[in-house]
Amino acid sequence: MRCTEKMRIMEILRLWEMGLTQREIAESVKCGKSTVGEIQHRCTEAGLNYDHATTMTNNEIRELLYPDSFGKKSSVPDPPWEGIHKVLQSRDNRKNMRYIWEQDYASSMSYSQFCRRYKDWKDEAGKNVVMSINREPGRELFVDWVGDTLDCVVDESTGELLTAHFFITTLGDSSYPFVEAFPDEKADKWIKGHVDALGWYGGVPKIIVPDNTKTAVTSARYYDPEINKAYWSFAQHYAVAVVPARIRKPRDKGSVESGVGWLEIWLLEWLRGQVFYSFRELNAAIKKRVRQLAAKPFQKRQGSRESVFLEIDKPALRPLPAQPYEFAEFIDRRVPDNYHVAWDGFYYSVPYTLYKQTVTLRISGNVIEILDENGDRVATHEHRYSGSRYVTILEHMPPNHQHQVKFNGFDGRRYSDWAQKIGENTTAVIDRLLKQQAVEEQAYRSCMGILQMSQTYGNERLEAACAMALGMHAANYTTIRNILKNGRDTGSVPSAKPTPEHENLRGNVWQ
Repeated sequence: MRCTEKMRIMEILRLWEMGLTQREIAESVKCGKSTVGEIQHRCTEAGLNYDHATTMTNNEIRELLYPDSFGKKSSVPDPPWEGIHKVLQSRDNRKNMRYIWEQDYASSMSYSQFCRRYKDWKDEAGKNVVMSINREPGRELFVDWVGDTLDCVVDESTGELLTAHFFITTLGDSSYPFVEAFPDEKADKWIKGHVDALGWYGGVPKIIVPDNTKTAVTSARYYDPEINKAYWSFAQHYAVAVVPARIRKPRDKGSVESGVGWLEIWLLEWLRGQVFYSFRELNAAIKKRVRQLAAKPFQKRQGSRESVFLEIDKPALRPLPAQPYEFAEFIDRRVPDNYHVAWDGFYYSVPYTLYKQTVTLRISGNVIEILDENGDRVATHEHRYSGSRYVTILEHMPPNHQHQVKFNGFDGRRYSDWAQKIGENTTAVIDRLLKQQAVEEQAYRSCMGILQMSQTYGNERLEAACAMALGMHAANYTTIRNILKNGRDTGSVPSAKPTPEHENLRGNVWQ
């Protein structure tokens, strides 16, 4: 029974069919003569020959020759393992093995048999095999949050013990680690961890492989995962591809998973029990400890994480950009009818043509950029923290709103300044209009109307018309408009038509 493996059974059959004796066969396959005889007997009873054996699996041969070893064949058909496997692997699954067994199979088999047969099916279907992965130097950076946290930072102002969350990355073939502690796992800490990690490595990989955390992935679809906008902006800045690991596939990021386990033992256990008075102090201790750990020799390969990184991974990295990425928050807003989108108590204008469309606010420390649905920048504003709540760019308004704003924004001094750019006669008319009114604001509309005539008739004609109006002692909007409209400022006065004679005329009207 010790040499009943498929290859030995097949070799015994082959040599037997060649006419060798039991002794010769036993010496060739290195087993006892009695074992050879037993196998020959069992093969004869089962009708098994060499050619047939080559088409069978090891289990099939053993079951054929030694049926008693497999016990009584179950009469219960196999459950639909393929469908059960898909349910268990589904992201939205709310069932486990025991629940499925209790609902559908408890009456036909025991739970242990159900689990064993599922495991056997996975073995035969290749669901448990692992593909070996060769890491290309400097190509992939694996990132994740460590599951464990430590209460190890004291808030100096309150004395409260703060919880440290640990961001970890490993790089390429060396699995060279980077670790940074943060007070939480929010998006800004996620991005800062990436920026600091790239600075630690001194270069940029081609691909970053995160988990499907919300700080990285908005929609964790298998073929088309949607990357968080802030994360996407970071990736654009460093020209890297973000390829999230598949859901429930920890082996996709086995490098960082093994790194987490390694660092939980050698770093977190080392930190446990220590107290730090700032995250800066904690991270300084982490960096020193990580350098020491990375210099330790590998157990199953030559060198250390540090030496392999310096020799293989680091030369393959691309240079860092001139400026590190500045974290920005991304917020979607629908443009209301007043074409101003809200952020933190202030309202920022966008082109009025985007009314009812969705725009994205990219909010950084000093600047708020507004992007349209195609990701193109349509407005840039200074980030407002005080002052007027509405921040408006004049060009974003429709023409009638622009006109109203220009009118409301003028005072007497500004009208006078505008008139001085046209000429002395225009200035005299404007000054006279402003002084004639008991309340200066009452003259603003007339001043605006006169000065805007320069856009239609030009500065020279307006200046000439104002001179004529002053000479007529009729320096007002109506007189100047009629002079320009009738061309009197140019000397081309239309000929007057005589009034027809009728009984209401008294005397000669032309005398």
